[in-house]
Amino acid sequence: LFHAQRMIEEGADILDIGGESTRPGYTRISDEEEISRVAPVIEALKNRFDIPISVDTYKSEVAKAAILAGADLINDIWGLKADKKMAEVIAKAKLPSCLMHNRETMDYNNFLEDVVSDLQETLNIAKKAGISKDTIILDPGVGFAKNYEQNLAITNHLEVLDTLGCPVLLGTSRKSMIGLTLDLPSDQREEGTMVTTVWAVQKGCMFVRVHNVQANVRAIKMAEALLRN
Repeated sequence: LFHAQRMIEEGADILDIGGESTRPGYTRISDEEEISRVAPVIEALKNRFDIPISVDTYKSEVAKAAILAGADLINDIWGLKADKKMAEVIAKAKLPSCLMHNRETMDYNNFLEDVVSDLQETLNIAKKAGISKDTIILDPGVGFAKNYEQNLAITNHLEVLDTLGCPVLLGTSRKSMIGLTLDLPSDQREEGTMVTTVWAVQKGCMFVRVHNVQANVRAIKMAEALLRN
């Protein structure tokens, strides 16, 4: 709760709560274990703070439990494709969702076009389930099913997602793309992260997911001031 309070004081607009690591090579845990990790945290945060809470899960049963606990947004790293019941859960709850690009293999024909096509498939699933398009945020999935050059490419060309008609979230904070570029461990990637945050503002992204809230909020405000003038 102390960490959450500090993030809110530093300018966070949404808190994203996850119970299962989604780093490369992660080990999947059971629905029950994931629920036991996230539901009490969401309840505690909703009781203490007046801020939207996002739950980071691709599992429909975890999403259901999180919604009962008070979650305001579902953040699905598999874009509704890992659990066929997820779209129905989101539609029934009438909650906003952040749907990320991901795929099982990296066999792209034309990388940027394929990312757009994959996300269009996600939007088609959402539409079929009755999810309103104006409640959807799209995430290009930096660090997921992409090599170093592809992560740079999608970050550089975020405008390709404009045709999909949804606000975009960029999540690059401390990721390997920055570590490989600067040859730095994860705890020394703040400057690199802030550069990508400013880049996101310039590219028209509406959201960024970060660890260091204060530094990135300041970077966003400066970037926005420059763009306004």
